[in-house]
Amino acid sequence: MEFNEKVVIITGASSGIGAATAIHLSKQSAKLALVGRNENNLKRIALYCEKSKGEKPLTITADITEDESVERIVKETVEYFGKLDVLINNAGVIGMGGVKNSSMETYDTVMTTNMRSVYHLTMLAVPHLIQSKGCIVNVSCIASTKPSTMALAYNISKAALDHFTKCVALELAPDGVRVNSINPGFVKTNLLKGIGLSEDQLELFVKNVVGNMPLKKPVEGNEVAALIAFLASDKAASITGSNYVIDGGVSLR
Repeated sequence: MEFNEKVVIITGASSGIGAATAIHLSKQSAKLALVGRNENNLKRIALYCEKSKGEKPLTITADITEDESVERIVKETVEYFGKLDVLINNAGVIGMGGVKNSSMETYDTVMTTNMRSVYHLTMLAVPHLIQSKGCIVNVSCIASTKPSTMALAYNISKAALDHFTKCVALELAPDGVRVNSINPGFVKTNLLKGIGLSEDQLELFVKNVVGNMPLKKPVEGNEVAALIAFLASDKAASITGSNYVIDGGVSLR
């Protein structure tokens, strides 16, 4: 799955799944535009990518909840590389609580980050993706179809993202642009630290979650990255509008 000469935008690239995907694609010669809020982490990942194949990524420090930043992501990428082939909408946040114990502030933050920003960035990227007959991969979650009471806003944001994927895939198919999503289960990333757990609580949480997984192992970031790379590659030329689950078997229960 060589990505030689293909230009790829990855949001949320400074850590977690986004960083793993950046590193994976750099080894396949992709030209990367790495987007994130943490400038130091972003530069560290970019340096790692550059060392793997000698291709220096473009780093864009940006908050995808700000319209001007979203516009800048596409503008800077196209100006730097001259085109766009792949958009990976990965950035996201978790907001804890259900309808009885969360707030509208939580709802607005989660939906703005996980859904509105994806809608906006995709709109701006589409004209360039039509030109290149490119593709989009959205990073969703099994929470989109598996109800829980822990993170209502997050769950519905991912359900919306799944339907967005299918609707946009249908709209863009005549233009030769493919759109798919991946739906990971538990992946131990920095995203979980944002829910307020201490290191000990996080370790206990991980142990309990993994213990209840049919495969008895967490999903690794590099496994998710490999699936994203497949869907973004020419080997998936006939796949569009699909939601690919990678969850260690959790959805079977």
